[in-house]
Amino acid sequence: MTPDQHAEAAETLFQAEVSGEQCRLLSLQYPGMTLDDAYAVQAALVARKMAAGRQRIGWKIGLTSRAMQDALKIDTPDSGVLLDDMLFETGDTVPAGRFIQPRVEAEIAFIMKAPLAGVDCTRADVLMATNCVAPSLEILDTRIQRADAASGKARIITDTISDNAANAGIVLGAERHAIDARDLRWTGAIVSRNGTVEETGLGAGVLNDPVTSVLWLARRMASYGQQIEAGDIVLSGSFIRPIECSQGSEISADFGPFGSVDINFA
Repeated sequence: MTPDQHAEAAETLFQAEVSGEQCRLLSLQYPGMTLDDAYAVQAALVARKMAAGRQRIGWKIGLTSRAMQDALKIDTPDSGVLLDDMLFETGDTVPAGRFIQPRVEAEIAFIMKAPLAGVDCTRADVLMATNCVAPSLEILDTRIQRADAASGKARIITDTISDNAANAGIVLGAERHAIDARDLRWTGAIVSRNGTVEETGLGAGVLNDPVTSVLWLARRMASYGQQIEAGDIVLSGSFIRPIECSQGSEISADFGPFGSVDINFA
């Protein structure tokens, strides 16, 4: 893809979000689209939003579980950008029509106190750069059709990455914990929708350790001339399958001693 095509695809995604009407798969519109192309489209989309007044507040890491990687036939996570208008507090209600096809995932959020970057970054560097960790929910949405209406072809990884890794929102719980206060591999959640348990999981579902996920992001960003900054929120990846959130859904994530997160959809 050319830089003009990256910008064109980003504008298509931007308008899909504004209108609430999904666009066709970019992987069909731009055959041969690579992962680098997808990240270039994502960067152009984020730049478009920041030009409209948004500010970056962090990063999300996706496709960290074996099940999700197998589903998309890949062997690597992906990443996206968190913007200030995506942030919700626990107990908030998402206005009707805010998202197209919202879903939620349970995650451990890292809140950083120092920059983090470089291909030589280590696990110890991640621990030292982390201010605290917190319970969170990620709200997913798709500005791209999940499957092409004409051919039935499902979206692939380049579609998802272009669409800011399907990110739409982040809901932070009130609790904050020191990074070394507990074994994050054994930190998990029971996630309910309208009072019925839908999914459960443990942090070990995220590359065997959420810290490893943040380390992957820091190393990957180095190849794009980026870094995690002090104050950034980093969503380390989901340890449950996405839960559909139709109108009227009330979502509750019980992380036990780690805390809780709730979000409602009007």
